[in-house]
Amino acid sequence: MSLATGFGGGGFTPSGRSDKGLSLPLSETFRLAWADPELRQRILFVLGMFAVYALGVHVPVPVPGFDSRSVAEQLKGVPMFEYLNVFGGGALQRLSIFALGLNPYITASIIMQILQSAIPQWKKEMQEGGEYARKQNNKRTRMLSLFLCVAQGWGLLQIMRGAPSIAAIPMGYQLTIILFWTAGSMFMLWLGEQISEKGIGNGVSLMIFAGIIISLPGLATDLARGVRNGVVSPFSVVAVLLIFLAATWFIVYFTTAQRRIPIQHMRRTIGTRQVGGNTSYLPLSVNMAGVLPIIFAVSLVGLPSQFSALFGERTTPLGNFFYELSTFLIPSNPAGIMPGVPVLENIPRGVIGSIAYTLLIFFFTYFWTALQYNVEDISNNLKRGGSFIPGVRPGKQTKDFLDGVITRVTFVGAAFIAAVALLQYIAPAIARIPFQYVSIIGGTSLLIIVSVALETMRQIEANLLMKQYGQQ
Repeated sequence: MSLATGFGGGGFTPSGRSDKGLSLPLSETFRLAWADPELRQRILFVLGMFAVYALGVHVPVPVPGFDSRSVAEQLKGVPMFEYLNVFGGGALQRLSIFALGLNPYITASIIMQILQSAIPQWKKEMQEGGEYARKQNNKRTRMLSLFLCVAQGWGLLQIMRGAPSIAAIPMGYQLTIILFWTAGSMFMLWLGEQISEKGIGNGVSLMIFAGIIISLPGLATDLARGVRNGVVSPFSVVAVLLIFLAATWFIVYFTTAQRRIPIQHMRRTIGTRQVGGNTSYLPLSVNMAGVLPIIFAVSLVGLPSQFSALFGERTTPLGNFFYELSTFLIPSNPAGIMPGVPVLENIPRGVIGSIAYTLLIFFFTYFWTALQYNVEDISNNLKRGGSFIPGVRPGKQTKDFLDGVITRVTFVGAAFIAAVALLQYIAPAIARIPFQYVSIIGGTSLLIIVSVALETMRQIEANLLMKQYGQQ
């Protein structure tokens, strides 16, 4: 099961309609899918798995004295906590068995993708091994996920040590908490696999999607409470809605955008018939990497804070180093770079965090695109099939041409992803509203919601088209 599936982009056909966009109105797609018995059963299965997940979010870890309210108050304002809490549907705030969510699996997938490109034997195995290689890779990823569940669970407990209810818990109970969190995270991964097998769409993507959707009512309630208490202005709420609509349109536009490269097929004579000679297109999505660069970047940005907790935070030299480093990697941190230095004390550390965040997004966008698009293989396949790009010679010139086009398209896609990622930090300043009220406006959350929804609807349409062709 590929983590990338479900986060992809789309493109435009010669007629101007998005070839990966939705060809039917949303209501019509749902009506046709619901009328089909098999698709209706698959959709109901997905909804059933969502219900199981929503129930698990509200099941606390059964440890005496584990008070969720005091922990949530202690961790309020910690960026990594807010990030994990939104992605997990509030499971971390409730100290649920699903508190870790799918973050260990996502991190394990990042590490495995890097190792596959770094270890030639693994890379060759994935290219030539077929289904067996895919199963072996999934097995390695699960084993690494188990290890990361324990490590990240321990790190979270260390971050929570400031809460009285956590500090008083004996070591044996702390290990029990980590065990429940590990089991909950692996159970969530199993739910995602069941959705991929028996439902519709990519299971891991839909589980992350469900976690964000579950968080929406809580965010709306907090926003309404802020208006009642006078913390948030009604005009700020209007500004938030306008930014939300504009960001959604922006994301949909770029998610379905595509660069089309014309491909000319040579005419061949088979018997008394002539075949070929037509023109098709090689589609290159502008947003090739989808939401993955943001997920990768956020995971890396959050590592120093987890290492700081593991090494004693500010009580040890190494823990203090990671703590200070983490403050420079938070794009929303308003603290000065160097207090006491006239030039630097007025520059927020969030500026450095935003630059580092953007550079990581660009790096992972190019890295993921290089894994997905091997221009040498594409060039060789075109040459073997007797196809060519008009005006470009087959072979090395085709390879160089494709490499140049993909590089430029990837730059545009990376700039789009970076703009969406930073929007969640820029929007509060525009709307004049505290960050915690608008965390859903931009960044990973909104991009995942739009991308996964579009991809799932495209898969539903594809199933409907296959059934239509099968009946003809």
